[in-house]
Amino acid sequence: MKIHGTGIVRGLWVTFKHFITTYIEDLRRGPRFYKTPAGIEKRRRSDTTGIFTVQYPEEKLPVPEEFRYLPFLVYDENADGSRAVRCTACGICSKVCPPQCISIVRSSDPATGKPVASPAEFYIDVDICMNCGFCAEFCPFDAIRMDHDYEVASVDRIAHHIFDLNRLLKPASYYASIRPTNAAREDEARAAKAAAKKPGAETAA
Repeated sequence: MKIHGTGIVRGLWVTFKHFITTYIEDLRRGPRFYKTPAGIEKRRRSDTTGIFTVQYPEEKLPVPEEFRYLPFLVYDENADGSRAVRCTACGICSKVCPPQCISIVRSSDPATGKPVASPAEFYIDVDICMNCGFCAEFCPFDAIRMDHDYEVASVDRIAHHIFDLNRLLKPASYYASIRPTNAAREDEARAAKAAAKKPGAETAA
């Protein structure tokens, strides 16, 4: 015979068990353990004991390296402090973008009027972006990558949700800080490619 309400009792028992275990863990590890990075990391695991609720935005779970949100443009910092933007305004990212949220205007030489391999304007409508990462995957120059910053909500869509070139540009050091494994692999590939182009490289090989 099935007794009604047993499911509710089992659910309440799970909640009560976590509640009691939280105080046991406080006595064993210290009352501030759950506020430390190790405590926050423990709460995200499936085998956690005690409290597992994260008090966002005061507490935030670290995102994995492969987490992707909005795209940004990478630039290298020259010795004189100037920016060397990797983007050549080729338009591949705009063409492969499924929702067509990327708009690019290529620079031109003021003297000759000929196009220059650099973006004069670059816009991404972040409300349309679906965070698929196709732009970063297809970029041949490692110029556009996916960010970890997901806190971009605002009340003014036009002023804050259409990112221009200045807002999209971030240094290569920032990219290395959020995606160290990928950045190291790309730097090695770029260095190997540059070495292969040097005179005498084929002879030495």
